[in-house]
Amino acid sequence: MNLDFSTWKSFAVSKILTIMNGKGITKEEIAENEGSFEVVQSGENNNGVIGKIDLVYCKSMGYTYTEKPCLTVARSGSAGFVSFQINGCVVGDSAKILLLDDCLATTEHYVFLQSILMANKFKYTYGRKVTEEKYMNDLIDLPIQHNADGTPFIDVNKKYSDDGYVPDWKFMENYIKSLHHKPLTTTNKSENVPQLDVEKWKEFYIGKLFNINRGKTLSSENKEEFIGDDYSCINGGSVNNGELCKMSEELQEMGFVLQEVPSLSLSRVGNAGLTFLQTEPYYIADNAFSLVLKKQKNKFVYLFLSTCLNSEVFKYSYGRTISSEKYMLTAIKLPVQHNADGTIFIDDKHTYSEEGYVPDWQFMEDYIKSLPYGDRL
Repeated sequence: MNLDFSTWKSFAVSKILTIMNGKGITKEEIAENEGSFEVVQSGENNNGVIGKIDLVYCKSMGYTYTEKPCLTVARSGSAGFVSFQINGCVVGDSAKILLLDDCLATTEHYVFLQSILMANKFKYTYGRKVTEEKYMNDLIDLPIQHNADGTPFIDVNKKYSDDGYVPDWKFMENYIKSLHHKPLTTTNKSENVPQLDVEKWKEFYIGKLFNINRGKTLSSENKEEFIGDDYSCINGGSVNNGELCKMSEELQEMGFVLQEVPSLSLSRVGNAGLTFLQTEPYYIADNAFSLVLKKQKNKFVYLFLSTCLNSEVFKYSYGRTISSEKYMLTAIKLPVQHNADGTIFIDDKHTYSEEGYVPDWQFMEDYIKSLPYGDRL
């Protein structure tokens, strides 16, 4: 099944899910009241689960729990991280429970929504916390129900949106069911991941690291004429790796150029500042740029840099757009190469910075490879 994001509509999270705020649970309580009911806090490891506790004890203490399938969202720490708990859970004060109406609370619906909500995680970097008001007012794009003639179905009661659009729950369920997968395994252990000593990193201008390419306007006529399945067309979306749609090879006749890979796509407006790793040749439309490293061509390095760049997305909120000139003058902090004696290596050609610092490309690659599931990339 294909995902045609161009037909999706925006919904406030509060129109889709209800939220339950957690209360403080200590590790000592978990140890002293062992049971089989999972406790979820703000970490990403082990799907957010930090232990198992006796449910009767939780009820007696008035803790926040559900025995139904649910999503949880981390309030702090790994703020914005969303987990699916098929058997329900109790949440501490650094997490919240998200629930669908009982009639919609299927595994497939929750898994679909989990992936959509995770696309908003970048909004809670730099120590920002998830508050109920902010999170529930966030917008997410979802597929919508249509009438037999192809027009959007409008609910006069406007249960899910002020425009009357209704999420296509059946499509979400069928899409998840259509995915054929094998459980992922990894030999990497989180305790073996090297520590990031960001205080020792140095600043580099993006323009010293990357060449930037601007996209071309994709008219509705061109989109209709050259729709296909040869190459992705990236146009600044926040889901599906930024893909707007698939286009044919013939689109190059209209002046569209296939971008070099691996590289990063960069959203110019809408989700301005958001980057995605692209490993297959792709087109860029006018709401996106491509970023190509001047000297390094390693997908692991690109993944590391994408994470660093995405931590700066907050600078482009409130409808700000990105100009290529301004973006290339933006500075990001990166690990630097050192000499054998531990001193910082200085490049006398000053290729990457005025001070002569050189990004530690090998550390970036090794770090990504060391992460859980990094051995599967």
